[in-house]
Amino acid sequence: MTAAGDGPWLDAAAGRLVRPFTVSNGRTRPSVALDLMSQVMSTGVTPLGYLGPEHAQALDLCRAPVSVAELAAQLRLPAVVTKVLLSDLVDCGALTTKPPAYRHTPTDRSLLEAVLDGLRRQL
Repeated sequence: MTAAGDGPWLDAAAGRLVRPFTVSNGRTRPSVALDLMSQVMSTGVTPLGYLGPEHAQALDLCRAPVSVAELAAQLRLPAVVTKVLLSDLVDCGALTTKPPAYRHTPTDRSLLEAVLDGLRRQL
C-alpha cells in the first residue's frame, strides 16, 4: 500500500521500495559540482532519452529556482543521490544551476541566527 501522493516508490509500512543507490545507477559522484545551497531551475529543454521517474519528479519541482537541499527533502532522497540526478539533468540541458549568492562559514553568527529564527517559525 502506498502512502498518499507518494506513487509506487514508497510503501506506508515498508518505506522506500527502491534503494537510493538504484535511483542513481550506483553512482555516488555528480558530474557537476553542486552545493546544498546551489539553486537549480528548469531551462524548458526536454531531455532526450530515458530518464527515471525521480528525474521527471525533480524536473517538475524545478519550475522555479529551488535549492539542492530543498529538492532532496521534497524527493525524500539523500543529498548525494539528488545531486547525481540533478547533474544528469544539467548534462542534458534540462536544468541550469546557480551557486549560492554568498558563502558563510559554519560559525558565522548571522547564519546561525537566521537558521534559529527559521526553526522557531516552524514550531
